[in-house]
Amino acid sequence: MTEPGQAAPDFTLPRDGGGEVTLSALRPKAVVLYFYPKDDTSGCTREAQEFTAALAEFEAAGAVVLGVSKDPAAKHDRFRDKYDLGVTLLSDEGSEVCETYGVWTEKRMYGRKFMGIERATFLIDGTGVVREAWRKVKVPGHVDAVLAAVRAL
Repeated sequence: MTEPGQAAPDFTLPRDGGGEVTLSALRPKAVVLYFYPKDDTSGCTREAQEFTAALAEFEAAGAVVLGVSKDPAAKHDRFRDKYDLGVTLLSDEGSEVCETYGVWTEKRMYGRKFMGIERATFLIDGTGVVREAWRKVKVPGHVDAVLAAVRAL
């Protein structure tokens, strides 16, 4: 499980629109790395829309915003286009990155247990160190809290 103060585990993942993103290649920019359960669901859509709405502010503060789920890149393309999203969406179909960051967890819904992505966000500074980790994120107000933390770096 990745915690504040640790070096952010590096990765390369496919992205929406084609190509790949390597975390370490983004330095010296700060990175907001948010994990979400599934494209085109209500909470995930709202979170992506709120990050998109604040994208210019994150960029002005020197940060890149990356969303990660297990959905394939082609599904990310449809999700991005449907809601006119501006954030970069990464595909972790094998869940290796989700497991490394400790967000692939057992969940419960309607009395049944299953494995899924816990909504979480990590703020990684320009040297590659995790500065903040928000786990079990509730969407309302979350983007504002993350933006404040980016500005405080």
